[in-house]
Amino acid sequence: MQKINFFKKLYIFTTLIFVNSFTAYAEQDLGEEFNILSMQERSELVDRILSKRVVQLLPQLMSETNIDMWILISRENNEDAVLKTLLPSTWMGARRRTILMFTRMDDGTVKAEAMSRYDVGNVFKKAWDKESQPDQMLALIELIQARDPNRIALNQSAHYEIADGLVATERDLLFSYLPNKYRERIVSGEDLAVSWLETRIVEEVQAHQEMVALTKAIIRKGFSNAVIRPRKTTVGDLVWWFRDEVSKLGLQTWFQPSVRLQRKYKNMAVSEDPDLIILPGDLLHVDFGISYLRLNTDIQQHAYVLKPEEKRAPKFLINALNVGNKLQDILTSNFEQGISGNEILSKSREQALLNGIKPMIYSHPIGFHGHAAGTTIGKWDSQHGVPGEGDRLLRNNTAYAIELNATVYSEEWQKDIVIMLEENALFSQGKVNYLAPRQEELILVNYK
Repeated sequence: MQKINFFKKLYIFTTLIFVNSFTAYAEQDLGEEFNILSMQERSELVDRILSKRVVQLLPQLMSETNIDMWILISRENNEDAVLKTLLPSTWMGARRRTILMFTRMDDGTVKAEAMSRYDVGNVFKKAWDKESQPDQMLALIELIQARDPNRIALNQSAHYEIADGLVATERDLLFSYLPNKYRERIVSGEDLAVSWLETRIVEEVQAHQEMVALTKAIIRKGFSNAVIRPRKTTVGDLVWWFRDEVSKLGLQTWFQPSVRLQRKYKNMAVSEDPDLIILPGDLLHVDFGISYLRLNTDIQQHAYVLKPEEKRAPKFLINALNVGNKLQDILTSNFEQGISGNEILSKSREQALLNGIKPMIYSHPIGFHGHAAGTTIGKWDSQHGVPGEGDRLLRNNTAYAIELNATVYSEEWQKDIVIMLEENALFSQGKVNYLAPRQEELILVNYK
């Protein structure tokens, strides 16, 4: 199959949203269609992106947070989550005790060094001559004294576990060597670490766009007659198909996919019982995401299983999906740089309720981690604000999983229907842009 460029693929993807059958699309080889990179190509791209992030992004972040030196310390098999985003692609983790340092220089650049006997990839130059100074920690202290930073950041955080990677043993060891003069200059690296994790550069946005399009293509293949045989396929069959499909593509999921089912029976709630057989007339839902190029996706979509006499989804289900889209519009319209996630949540819930929508909002940052560091906008069990994470102010060039649900009463089913949606989007220049077209029509599974 001839490979096509990303924008043409997006055009095809968008067009397919508006057709009733996706069987032909589902039968395509997604690995070839989306040109999934070889392991060597992935490694080279990851390292190029890392180098650009350190050179182009980190000086700005260290200046904004007023940090002069950032020190990350980890031992093998117990890595700081932030340190793992800084290692070269061929390092699967720390080696022995790995110490990385960034120093903000007088000319505004950042010097990246490793307290190591060898360079750590192409970014970190070695700063330790073990022959002249056998003690690794003393060598670190000598470097600190030579640089004489006023504010030294360590990864300690009460609010973000991802930014709390300095373990007690390593902190105690450092402080046992560190002169009092420099102990007094130690500050939490929370703001810097979270900013590093949440901010995306252009190359990452481009990769993330293609990843989201691929994630949705996998969903559409799963929600098709290539996979689902109504009255035969179970919920569990579909869940494990997603796992197998991702494995065949040479990728990984960062969480177990879930498939939920809603149907007309009044006493039946939203169910993910793996033994349930998928029937005509069912409303299906999937929560699914992949990991690739050190980034993650997190998407939720709905499909409807047509009855033999149907050519399209019932109007009441179409209307319910429209309510979910309206809630998305309300939420994203309240994104504004410099305001907190809790404020966005409060405004959005108020507007939704005034519009007759019963909302639940639990949107989160996405990037290096699926549930990533950054501005949190509600949690399913915290609809009136999230202390700490929800107090962080919204920043430019950050990505989010716009995750929410709307409960809509159905006269036809004589019960509530829950529309659960999740789309990945970038907040940049005051606007929220979905990384691939959002779901605005139900995916249809033909009766066979």
